Formats: sequence, structure tokens, C-alpha cells
Amino acid sequence: MRRDRFLLAITLTTVLVADVYFVLLPRLRDWYHLSRNGCTCQGVNFSIEYQGQTSQKWTSGSNTTFEQESKLERLFSHPLYNIRLPELAPDERLLEEEELMGYYRRKVTRWERQQKLYVEAAAASNISIPEQPVTFEPNASWLKFHLGINRYALYSRDDHSIDRLLQDMQSAPIISADYTQDEKALKGACDCSQVVKPSGHHLKLALKLQDFGKAMFKPMRQERHEETPEDFFYFVDFQRHNAEIASFHLDRVLDFRRVPPVVGRLINVTGEILYTTHSDDLRSVFFTSPANNTCFFAKCLYVCKTEYAVCGHPHLLEGSMSAYLPGLSIAPRISIPNPWIRSYTFTGREEWEVNPAYCNTIKGLYPYSSGNRLLNIIDMTIFDFLTGNMDRHHYEIFTKFGDEGFLLHLDNARGFLSSTLLHLTSLNAFVYISGTELWGNVNGLGFFCSIKRSTLLRLRLLARPEYRLSDVMRESLGQDPLMPILTEPHLQALDRRLGRVLKAMDRCIKKLGEAQVVVTDFVASSGATGRGTRVRVGDIQDKSEEREEGWS
Repeated sequence: MRRDRFLLAITLTTVLVADVYFVLLPRLRDWYHLSRNGCTCQGVNFSIEYQGQTSQKWTSGSNTTFEQESKLERLFSHPLYNIRLPELAPDERLLEEEELMGYYRRKVTRWERQQKLYVEAAAASNISIPEQPVTFEPNASWLKFHLGINRYALYSRDDHSIDRLLQDMQSAPIISADYTQDEKALKGACDCSQVVKPSGHHLKLALKLQDFGKAMFKPMRQERHEETPEDFFYFVDFQRHNAEIASFHLDRVLDFRRVPPVVGRLINVTGEILYTTHSDDLRSVFFTSPANNTCFFAKCLYVCKTEYAVCGHPHLLEGSMSAYLPGLSIAPRISIPNPWIRSYTFTGREEWEVNPAYCNTIKGLYPYSSGNRLLNIIDMTIFDFLTGNMDRHHYEIFTKFGDEGFLLHLDNARGFLSSTLLHLTSLNAFVYISGTELWGNVNGLGFFCSIKRSTLLRLRLLARPEYRLSDVMRESLGQDPLMPILTEPHLQALDRRLGRVLKAMDRCIKKLGEAQVVVTDFVASSGATGRGTRVRVGDIQDKSEEREEGWS
């Protein structure tokens, strides 16, 4: 009898210990991590609620909780950031509302039908899965974002739907997860002999939100302070989720508005990915690490090793959420090789690196022989130099806007790899003279000695102490819930790189003259010139310089 009681006691103790270790302890860890980040979890949404400063508006006229003399607010109040575009003609908008609504209503109907079949199939196998209802509304923030795309930019300066979209991507319930299309296209194939892996080998997921919005999730692979070792080639390093977030903020500070909205989010990889995906391929790559963390990896393994998987702690994983652009079937885009592409081999060099006449050659080729394509590439080149991104092998444009459309600055996860290395070596800015041609190599991508006046004026403005680029970026990035996004060395590197760009342009102007270097772009002012009246950016400059004492 005593022996039976002893065995029973041992058995109950073992069960209790196992329950504490495998059930209670992980839950306590989850609660600990969530409480540290201010999570108020409700329903199936395991992410942090959007309680940070992201509800603050970006436009100068909004009510923010920043101190009154905020540099970011002052910057967006400057005349250069309050220039109204001409009234948009119907063909200057990417999409019509009726067309877009019909397209997505059909997609929602198809999704609901597939979801019903999936639930019925699971029930037939005695598997219970939670229903994921879709609430498709015409005023959803992602729909407003799609409708706001025009030939000038992805969104307007005063588009408040962008703030709502950032909130929704950070807090809306996730109803589905899957690999992205380029990942699926690989079909699990992985050639480990390749120096540069094909598109899609970096782990990223397509997440569908409850309002039927869609975002690309790039998980955290490295800590903020970890920088690319000096012996690494840029094309073999990890992509960084915080670089995607920082690039969106920089794009907005520069007033380009060519990067889709991006926000940080803390994801529960078990509850919001594993339990919501319908993909057998994605479910099959989940595993529990020796540290009892939930992990998963890309179908095409990075250098074919499972140790390159990403893991939660034990379930929570931070990453970037990038808003999807409209589908290619309704808003076609084309991908064009960058004429100043970097070499993706250990020893090779591209033609622009060895041919002094390369710029003249490109200038005579379509579509660079006319229009503003080259000026847009210079904008992109400067943007990539500031972020330290050497991976701009292609750029995309919307086919509807033709040659005069803006360039999309997509896929910026290879930026901010190092705060010092790229600045001091191959990306060092320089200018040299070849006959009558002045060619700059500001970021290893090379560019003509030419620049838009609006771009040059904003760059000069951001170099002034009262609008210092590092200060406004620090303030802007402070609105993201995963703050801090960039370390202080990366913020200081922005100022140094900006100084090198301006120095290169000053040398251009000194050698060739401002009239030959600075191209005046025409815009419409929101001032007394009247609606739709075109004025030169130079006129805005003259007026703003007269009032500069009032802005500082």
C-alpha cells in the first residue's frame, strides 16, 4: 500500500513538474515579454497594440504631442514641404475607385469560398480550426492608400490614411500567412553553389489582415548594433527589417514618397503564422529549438542550413510590415535593370566602373535620352547612398504613367549595414572630370552631374542645424513601436553622407555652372498664385529665403 502511494506521489509530481515546465513557464514568458512592450492582447491578435506615438500625424498642420519647437514639425511646415501639385487629371491617377472596388470584392468572394472549403475539409478530418472572418470596407486604410497613388508619388503629403494604415498594419488581426510569390516560384530549389542566391531566398512572408489588407513581413535577423563585418560582401549579408522601417521614414523626410508605408510589429509566430496559414509548405518548416523557442525557415534555405532559421522568444518575433502595392493584374509594373548596377561577383566589375564614357553612352539611349528618368535615377542614387544600400540592381515603375512616372524605391532591407565601412571605402563620394562631362560616384552607383532643384534645396535644408537630418530622423523613427530603429552611429552617418553629396554637387556647380547642373522642376504652389498655376521651385526658394529667419 505504501509503495503504491509512493509511486502515485512520484507520478503526480512528475506530471506537475512537466506541466509547469512545458505549459505554465512558456505562458509566463509570453506574458513577461508582452507586458514589457505594453501589449493588450485581445481575441486572435497576439501583437502589441498600436499605443506608441504613431497616432501622431506627419503633416505640418496636425495636432501632435511633440514639443512645439519639434524639428520634424518645423521641417514639414517649411514652404518646400508645402508645395501643392497641379490638379490631377483622371489619367494621372493609378486607379479608379469603381474599378478597384470591383476587383477586390471579387477577391474577397473567392477568399471566403476557399476558406469555407478549407474549414469543411478540416472538419471532415476531425480537425477544428478557428474561423477567420473578413471585414471588407470601402474606407479601409489600405484601399485609400491604393486610390491615392498618382503619377507624382505613392501618396500625398497630407494623406491621413497613411497614418491609419501604419496603425492597422501594426495592430490588425492576421487571418492568413503564406510565402511570398517569389519564394513560391523557387519551388524549394536551392543551389548552394551560387554566390548570390535568387530572389526569395531571404525569409519573408505575405500576411493578410482582417480588413483584407496585405503586408510583407520581414523578420528580425540581427540586433540593431550588429553591423556588417568589413570582410563581408554586401550581397551575402542578411537583410534587415529595421532598414525597411528607416528607409520609409527617410523617404518621407526627403519628400520623395516612393517607398510604400512600413511599420514595425511584434508577431506571435505560433498564433499569427502557424495557426493561420493554409500552406502545408510553411507549416512543415516550423520546429522547436533546443531553447524551447518556436522557429521557422525559408523553403529555400539560406545556404541550405537550418541554423539560419528565425525564432521567437519563445513565440514573439519582431519584424517590419510593408504595405503591398495594388496587384499586378490591376496595376501593372515593370522591373528595369539599373544602369549603375553593382557587381555581384567576388572579382568582376561593371562597365560603368571602368568606362569613363559610360555616362554619355547611357544618355543617348532610350529612355534616358529624354524626360526625367535620369533625374529620378539620381534621386534614387542619393537615397541609396544615404542608407548605404548597394543592392539596387533593378527599379520598378507603373506602366500606366510611362516614362515620366516616378521610380518605386522597393526592397530597402540591405540598407544601414554599416555606419562606417561603406562610408569610408567603396562608397566614398568623389567627382572627376572627363572632357566636358562631370561624373559623380556618390554611392558606388555613379550619376551625372545633374539634380532636380527641389531635391537639392531639401538636401541643403536638411544640412542646416535647425533641420539636421539625423535629428529629424531620430524624431521620426521615435514614432515606430519598435523604437529605437537605428543606433546613434547610423544616425550620425546620415549627416556625414549628406555632407558628401552636397560637396559633390557643389563641385559640379563650380565646374559647370548652376544653370547646367540644377534642373528646375515645375510645380503648383498652394499660395496666392492660384490653383493649378505652375511656378518654379526656384520661386519658392526665393520666398523661403526671405522668410528663413521666421522659420529658424
